[in-house]
Amino acid sequence: MNSVRAIWKFVRGLRHVVMGIWIIHGRFPQLNPEQQAMQVQAWALQFLALWDIQIRVLGQPVVNGPALLVANHISWLDITVIHAARYCRFVSKSDIRQWPLVGTLATGAGTLYIERTSRKDALRTVHAMADAMRGGDVVAIFPEGTTSDGRELLPFHANLIEAAIQAQAPVQPISLRFEDSQTGQASDAPCYIGDDTLIGSMWRTLKAPRLCAVLHFGQAQHADGRDRRTWAKDLRQEIIALRAH
Repeated sequence: MNSVRAIWKFVRGLRHVVMGIWIIHGRFPQLNPEQQAMQVQAWALQFLALWDIQIRVLGQPVVNGPALLVANHISWLDITVIHAARYCRFVSKSDIRQWPLVGTLATGAGTLYIERTSRKDALRTVHAMADAMRGGDVVAIFPEGTTSDGRELLPFHANLIEAAIQAQAPVQPISLRFEDSQTGQASDAPCYIGDDTLIGSMWRTLKAPRLCAVLHFGQAQHADGRDRRTWAKDLRQEIIALRAH
């Protein structure tokens, strides 16, 4: 029975993805940036509902840009979860642009792409992020650089934090975790780490009891003279503290 239910949720989700692509190509050209942001957030909320994933938001997301959101990274679901709480422009690895369906959605949602193996491209991305924030955008990154199990945070890479310093923009830390909505216990179902495959992670998520994605937004903070490495370490500690609440 769980498998039948999981397949039905997958089909509904796939249909929603196709609808999202139609919205990007059919509606976005007629919408202003604020209206596009509202469409992205509404799409993300509906996707989570179709997959029976609740969302609980603690704290207050920044109301306006410029700002940089910094979060821990657990799953391929993280971007959708954060979009459901607050639209932002994510920084993602460049090969996502070529992924079937997902690449179209990511590009349409305003993703900034980075070639992670290239130091030169990292500098280009920092400048692009800073320019976007100076223009009033809210940008988001996962400074661990890859997914972790959510219980222990990996060290934060500091390079992209430099964009907030250049733009003189505040950074808002976010802790993210997934729970069994009935028991409140941490759930590993959406994890995408180590030897996990995307299909395997999706299948676990679809078959799991109802999940709740918990986002805890901390206080936005300015550099206050800190360099990017010091600020990255402080942000990591802040997210660890947020996860304890």
